[in-house]
Amino acid sequence: MMAQFHLVSFFLVVGPREEIVYLPCIYRSTEILKPDYLATVDVDPKSPTYSQVIHRLPMPNLRDELHHSGWNACSSCFGDASKTRNRLILPSLISSRIYVVDVGTNPRAPKMQKMVEPVDLFWKCGLANPHTSHCLGSGQIMISCMGDPAGNGKGGFVLLDGETFEVLGNWEHPGEAAPFGYDFWYQPRHNVMISTEWGAPKALVNGFDPAHVKEGLYGSSLHVWDWTTHRKLQTLDLGEDGAIPLEVRFLHDPSATEGYVGCALKSTVFRFYKTPKGDWAAEKVISVPSKKVEGWMLPEMPGLITDILISLDDRFLYFSNWLHGDIRQYDITDRRNPRLVGQGKRIPGSPQMLQLSLDGRRLYVTTSLFSGWDKQFYPDMIREGSVMMQIDVDTVNGGLSLNENFLVDFGKEPDGPALAHELRYPGGDCTSDIWL
Repeated sequence: MMAQFHLVSFFLVVGPREEIVYLPCIYRSTEILKPDYLATVDVDPKSPTYSQVIHRLPMPNLRDELHHSGWNACSSCFGDASKTRNRLILPSLISSRIYVVDVGTNPRAPKMQKMVEPVDLFWKCGLANPHTSHCLGSGQIMISCMGDPAGNGKGGFVLLDGETFEVLGNWEHPGEAAPFGYDFWYQPRHNVMISTEWGAPKALVNGFDPAHVKEGLYGSSLHVWDWTTHRKLQTLDLGEDGAIPLEVRFLHDPSATEGYVGCALKSTVFRFYKTPKGDWAAEKVISVPSKKVEGWMLPEMPGLITDILISLDDRFLYFSNWLHGDIRQYDITDRRNPRLVGQGKRIPGSPQMLQLSLDGRRLYVTTSLFSGWDKQFYPDMIREGSVMMQIDVDTVNGGLSLNENFLVDFGKEPDGPALAHELRYPGGDCTSDIWL
């Protein structure tokens, strides 16, 4: 079975409570010359190793910049008995390697299965800097890329064979890549895929320069693709308020024709939706005011929305304000008018990546965004490492409260302080799985 949860008449049936999570830990921009690694963390409160790293799988190379991860099989393969969720796909954002990790043989102690070399992406696809990985109903694996081999922006997509993990080629047609790439989400029931834009890898690799925005090295558009023909249908320019649109999330209900995207630079959330005419449009529905500060690179500091997610029942939207240092919970029952119902207090290092338990009651948070930007905006994190926390969620009235009994301090890792990023549950979660 592909997942521990599925949709039945738009109501969720969820599996058991999460017991372990996987997350990549990065050393690239630190002073520590060690490989990035995949950490396994015990999140079972009944376990004697609760809130501890119980396993570390080092990568075979240095300075990869592990970032996001995905599965070889997920809910899009539901009903296919030949598919098993037992391999975690780990794209490296800077080195452009892709690692395939066996998490099926021993889920608590993953082991390396395969490494896809950058030259395969360069020569077969003309792409580099892989980011988001999603499994497809066909059994293939699709990974969005951010650049070409020279570090320029290029939003294309790599296809891997789901059994051999060999690079098959591009998903998009020749010459039809977007100017920039980052995240994507597809919905086959409506024959659509939507992708987002960060910026040119060579511009953002070691930090953020506001001048690069004016020079056109960062994106501000959503791209709408025909899922069947792989043709790009529309480009939705979100304008200045939608600069640097990052994580994109459709509602989980597969019949829904709408979702949300978090836009970092102006700290906004846009709702995208299918119009009565059959095309797609977007509107701004949340805006976090910037703060006036002194001694910063800009006159005002944005919240910098860097991750968003939607609860599996499609009731709540969560996002992190990485520069302001808080997490917000919105009731999105009224899709066009999200209502703020919970807000977490500022924490050291600042909340960044989010993952929600299947029942919606526990929100896990890590504090590292991307090592080059961590070093620029939170230099203490480079020296002291990031942390992982757990926040209790009020799913009735809304509200967030920190679980003071849970803290994973990656500043105390055996090889030195590390930067922990995206979280994955072995059984799938609300940012990895797409229902058909």
